[in-house]
Amino acid sequence: MSRRHELLAPGLRSPISRFCIIFAAALSICQPLARADTPVTVGGSFTLTAPDGTTVTDETYRGKWLLVFFGYTSCPDICPTTLSSIAAAIEELGPDAAKLQPLFITVDPERDTPEVMGSFTAAFDPRIVGLTGSPQQIAAVSEAYGAYGVARRGEAGGDDYLMDHGTHIYIMNPQGQFVEGLDSDTPSSGIAARLGELVR
Repeated sequence: MSRRHELLAPGLRSPISRFCIIFAAALSICQPLARADTPVTVGGSFTLTAPDGTTVTDETYRGKWLLVFFGYTSCPDICPTTLSSIAAAIEELGPDAAKLQPLFITVDPERDTPEVMGSFTAAFDPRIVGLTGSPQQIAAVSEAYGAYGVARRGEAGGDDYLMDHGTHIYIMNPQGQFVEGLDSDTPSSGIAARLGELVR
């Protein structure tokens, strides 16, 4: 008998027994450090610029339910479609829409100036506020919400590029706390129904 086998207890000398021990040890090492019930923080303080050039923060909208969506004005499909759904949902809410503030935050601050954001969101519904800021401010608010925006530039470079970005709609309560996220392809009726349950 080899020295290696002599170091094992009799019941652990078979290849299957040794495999079970190694597999169990690997599982214990690979377990995530965070517990499954560890709360995830979404949202937080931010400082951005409104279409009229004024500085706004998260405190500006305290007391309102927020519907937050990240995108950019040159987006060819997802952003226009999502903002159209949000605009239709606001209309469906009727008077309850006054308890809500939809925010469209750009992930493309290089091109999305306050004026560009204002014109873009007004085309869907004037109640949707488009926010921009410096690259550092946009990076900070994106990190707070777990959002992202990455430029996909062609070989020619310049201003003709697309942005890969997240597509979640974040619902925040009047205290600025995250309630839930909706997929951007949620129909307006689904958005309105969920918001109606929350704000009424």
